[in-house]
Amino acid sequence: MPAKTPHGLKLAGADTPAPARTTPRPPPGDQFARNPGIPLDLDTVLSYRINRSAVERRAATIPTRRTVKKQWQAAWLLRAVTLIDLTTLSGDDTPGTVRRLCAKAMHPLRGDLEHQLGIEPLHITTGAVCVYHALVATAVAALHGSGIPVAAVSTGFPAGLSPMATRVAEIRASVAAGAQEIDIVITRGHVLTGDWEALYDEVRAFRDACGDAHMKAILGTGDLATLTNVARASMVAMMAGADFIKTSTGKEGVNATLPISLVMVRMIRDFYEQTGHAIGYKPAGGIRSAKNALDYLYLMKEELGERWMRPDLFRFGASGLLTDIERQLDHFANGRYAAAHRQPMV
Repeated sequence: MPAKTPHGLKLAGADTPAPARTTPRPPPGDQFARNPGIPLDLDTVLSYRINRSAVERRAATIPTRRTVKKQWQAAWLLRAVTLIDLTTLSGDDTPGTVRRLCAKAMHPLRGDLEHQLGIEPLHITTGAVCVYHALVATAVAALHGSGIPVAAVSTGFPAGLSPMATRVAEIRASVAAGAQEIDIVITRGHVLTGDWEALYDEVRAFRDACGDAHMKAILGTGDLATLTNVARASMVAMMAGADFIKTSTGKEGVNATLPISLVMVRMIRDFYEQTGHAIGYKPAGGIRSAKNALDYLYLMKEELGERWMRPDLFRFGASGLLTDIERQLDHFANGRYAAAHRQPMV
């Protein structure tokens, strides 16, 4: 059991008094082997048919079935900080912007707040920094020695409609520049037309181009029309070797939602039970409040268990989330909310 800080926080546990239902069980040693992919099984893919009403009813219970307060909430929020892929994907990104973002990733909380919470020995950082390919080298240099990986969005992000050779070359270039994680985007048209073989072949080619870099497959769920399509696309991406499945680019009209996330994590659970390979999950787009982040952590704990609440299997794709988490932690430590400008992102 990890030692408590002066405020009674236990980052490693992030427990609540109520027990959680856990289906998957990690192997001995608590580490999962990387997903190598499996042959496309169309019978399995086409067997998924999702009842939207049932999904929405279940998703609506997630924020109400579990709640954490006081030191427990602070512990869960500290855990959430370690799960953030701190992201900048704007047309006006510059090397200076990225270097400041990397500095924030290495020291996501104010020093005085860390001292008040008694968490300096934990050396909390964010899970990764996510940038465009052109700024990968800048981020790698800024994060040197920190252990924080650089994630690059690739394959013609956000539309994913560049020529195939261009998309594969972009992956290889980002890996060569030092990116340890690649966020690829699928061709949504393959899903909308039911061309699952083409989707599998595409994701498999991206996985091969990634080499040792871990691949997060962005499904663009807001463009997929139905939850059945979300489920099938999730399964095909995992069969093709995805290390993570991710909801959105953040550029769609609808990004991460609890119903979509419920479908995707159930697919992760099915794939784990069928193959023994654990796939990570990354909701992205529109997650800006600490309360919303807690809802996703509740979802992960109830559907997959605490092992899926660590950075190797769960990430938030976010840029503004960290600011609100800092404000909530400041309120816990001092009894009042600090102005947002006291927690600047860059």
